[in-house]
This record gives sequence, structure tokens and C-alpha cells, in this order.
Amino acid sequence: MKTLGLIGGLSWESTLAYYRLINEEARRRLGHLHSAPCLIYSFDFEGIAHLQSLGQWQALSDELVRAAGALATVGAEILVICSNTMHKVSDELAARVPLPLLHIADATGSAIRSRSIRSVALLGTRFTMEEPFLRSRLEERYALQVAIPEPEERQAIHDTIYRELCAGRFEDASRRRMRDIIRRLAENGAQGIILGCTELGLLIRPEDSPVPLFETATLHAYAAVEAALRAQTRERNVRDVRS
Repeated sequence: MKTLGLIGGLSWESTLAYYRLINEEARRRLGHLHSAPCLIYSFDFEGIAHLQSLGQWQALSDELVRAAGALATVGAEILVICSNTMHKVSDELAARVPLPLLHIADATGSAIRSRSIRSVALLGTRFTMEEPFLRSRLEERYALQVAIPEPEERQAIHDTIYRELCAGRFEDASRRRMRDIIRRLAENGAQGIILGCTELGLLIRPEDSPVPLFETATLHAYAAVEAALRAQTRERNVRDVRS
């Protein structure tokens, strides 16, 4: 299995979930005492969130490139950004770092299409909901119709993520508000809901939604294990052919 390089601390709450999910899936796939070889670069999220609030995306891109370079130096072979929002700089990261990057939208889009769902709603930070870096990839590569909540709802979701979930707080009032937003989106035609912030799955459960939930952190983590196993098999096959 290839070594995964996790760019985490975006926030650490979801990075912890990634680490658990990746290793659980590796054990499920490989059995017995197996776990996943992985390296983690964990940011101090206070500084990252501050740069996000200022719109300093070039500085954020530079930070992720630095983290990816550090991971590559110590043996990472596949990169995973443990955040939806920070995929805003994924194209530049992929162009500047010579390692394959597993995009969170691809893991999510593939899972949605496998359920024959075409109309979904996207929840996440304001950056993720309002800017095209995730929505466009889902729409163009996976032929999905992607709706987002109303402006007031988007702000409420954004505030819940940064003020509560990233700080390890999971409030019943926020869960109820999320349920109301999800119910309205489903009534307006969403056949599925994308939990497009890696912390949202820590608050929202399948029973909170009348339609299927697509929890991006879980889908991304499982796809990372698949990619690491597939790359290892492909390399082994090439060696066998050459020998």
C-alpha cells in the first residue's frame, strides 16, 4: 500500500476522523493487524482560518505547497487535503508539487453517481458553497445539479462550522437548524445532501436527513485507501512485466 500524505489540522477535529477512517478501511480491506502507512502534516488552524477570513488564498496556497513538500520529502506518495475549503487551492498545489493529489470532489461525485442521483444540495463553509471550485467540478465532471442554501442559511452554517465544530462543540440547537435547512432543500428537489465540510459529519447523522447524506470526509478517506492500494498493485504489475 502506498504511503498517504495527509495535509491536516484544517481543523484537527476532522483530521482525527480521517486518520481513524483510513485505518479502519485499510484493516477492512487487508485484514488482521493491517493499518495504513500515512504521514500527517497538521497545521495550527488559527492561522489558517485567519488567512481565509482575509481572503489571502495565495498565502494559503503557499502554506499547503510547503506542507506537501515536507510530506514528499519524508516519503508521502499520494496527497490528501483533509478539508473541502482548502481544495480552493488544489489546482495550484497539484501544479507545484510532483505527487498525485486525490481530490475530494472526485470521491464525492463518484459516490453520488453510483446511487443514480443527479440533484444534490451542498452544505459547507461560505467559500465552499458560494465559490465554484467544488460545485463546478461536481457539475462538469459528474453531471450533477448542485443547489446551495439561502444566504441567511449559508451564513448560519458557516458560523456553526467555525465557531462550534472546529472548536469541538456540537450543539443541539445547531443540529436542529441543520435539520431544518436539509429538510427545506429536500422539499425543493434535492435528492441527496453533500456534507461539504469535513466537520459537518461530526454533527449531522443519516437520521437527520430525509434524503441520503454524502459525507465528504468518509468518502475521501475510503477513496484514499483505494488509491493507495491500486497504485501499489499497478507498480507491482509493472515490476512483474519488466522482470
